[in-house]
Amino acid sequence: MDIILFLIFFAATCGAAATGMLFPTGEWYKSLNKPDWVPPDWVFPVAWTSIYLLISFAGARVAGLEGSAYAMAFWGMQIAFNALWTPVFFGLRALRKSLPVMACLWVAVLGCTITHFQLDLWAGLAFVPYLIWVTVAAALNLSVARLNPDQEPLEISSI
Repeated sequence: MDIILFLIFFAATCGAAATGMLFPTGEWYKSLNKPDWVPPDWVFPVAWTSIYLLISFAGARVAGLEGSAYAMAFWGMQIAFNALWTPVFFGLRALRKSLPVMACLWVAVLGCTITHFQLDLWAGLAFVPYLIWVTVAAALNLSVARLNPDQEPLEISSI
């Protein structure tokens, strides 16, 4: 694995992670109705840090391989939707509007998992926890949207 490639992929994940710092959960999120199975708050940074390290590793393993075009396209797609989801859900507080973003993220992570497995076993395995986590996150997103049907998104002009 090329360490420079790893650092480039890790920088991309840090960019996506920055949206979490720009749009923290805050009191608004705490006040929402959530399902009983929502993970404790401490799980989220642990999960995301682990996932970002794993997918940086996976990207670096396959980026230089012949035939990696689809894997890299899916990698770029997943990090873009990853970065977009937080501002839509937490920034705009658009619970229902964040669902299509989450669906696109899930498809992109599935595409990454499949295409990385086709190129390198370890890279494919590195995406499995992410696919599981995004599946849980999608279910949580849907549950929170259903449990808070009257939650209106913020008006962009009020931000």
